[in-house]
Amino acid sequence: MGKNKQWIDKFRDKTGWKILDAYILRKFLGSVVYAIMLLMTIIIVFDLSENIQRFMDKAIPVKDIIFKYYFNFIPYFINLFIPLFTFISVIWFTSKLSSHNEIISITGNGVSFKRFMLPYLVGSVIIVILSLIMSNFVVPKTNERLNDFKFNNFGKATISTTYLHVKNSGDSYIFIERWDRSSERGYNATYEEFDGASIRYKITAQIISYDENEQKWIMRDCVCRRIEKDKEYIDIRDKIDTTFNVLPRNFDQDVFVSETMSFTELQQFIHEEKVRGSSLVAHYQIEAHKRVANPLGIIIMTFLGLSVSFRKNVRGVGVHIFMGMGLAFTFIFLQQVSTVFSVSGGLPPVLGTWIPNLIFLVITIGMLKFVSK
Repeated sequence: MGKNKQWIDKFRDKTGWKILDAYILRKFLGSVVYAIMLLMTIIIVFDLSENIQRFMDKAIPVKDIIFKYYFNFIPYFINLFIPLFTFISVIWFTSKLSSHNEIISITGNGVSFKRFMLPYLVGSVIIVILSLIMSNFVVPKTNERLNDFKFNNFGKATISTTYLHVKNSGDSYIFIERWDRSSERGYNATYEEFDGASIRYKITAQIISYDENEQKWIMRDCVCRRIEKDKEYIDIRDKIDTTFNVLPRNFDQDVFVSETMSFTELQQFIHEEKVRGSSLVAHYQIEAHKRVANPLGIIIMTFLGLSVSFRKNVRGVGVHIFMGMGLAFTFIFLQQVSTVFSVSGGLPPVLGTWIPNLIFLVITIGMLKFVSK
């Protein structure tokens, strides 16, 4: 406690922290908490109305619904929307300060616009730190518990994974057009062995499955092609029993598996998936970058909200809210578009994740310069 007090005293001395700053900071953080509680209540009501029949059909106890479902459901959505929560909160309480002429009184007493931004910076940094902890350590654990709840109560997911491409060895690869997790069976599978840049052996099969007892892969309705020099030999078989360096769990993974991993686990997982040649690496890299980009975007959204609502508007707070919502939806739209381009358009995941932040950083700097004049 003594060291913390000394650190706080040093911070106050260096920044000139005043009672006014503490007042704005309390308003800021209080508004964020209020916005989270309000919007999460709405989200929970909609989710409950959608799932209540499933809960009743499975006779799930109310205690489990509250503590095993919603207590693990809430952190994910808080962390997902916290930049938006912060943005709306800043616009709301800053517009209130402006409409009550409090900002005019503050700046009229010699407080510069730069100095006025200090409590906003401190508040946004506090939220960023909390969001980073949630993104990389808390939310992965709650996601895992939520998935366990769904699995135990609603059964194994039957969603199929499409277009899987994995590395079997240094010179061989397996491609599966569709993998059904419920039956652990793949359709339209291809196994390829390479000699340098050329294919020397290839098997195409209509169906591929794994025999747990024999620990072998079974390929059905197969066409085998072996290429030797300038000749190609074709062999058609009904069934092939073989072994690969992959197991069904390597195909069970989907884009959501990364959401249950901590930061260190995710980095290790991405490295392993790169070695295996997984076609989902871009999805996992996007998830890793989002865990840093989204929290840091809170600072951008804080000052964007400040720039929108700093000046008093004769039409009231509603105008600021309307402008803010337009910018917020533009930001979300850019995030979705850049993510799609990262996955299927050849845009590197790091750029696809950070481009919305960079664009809005430029917009925010421009608006802050305009407002400060």
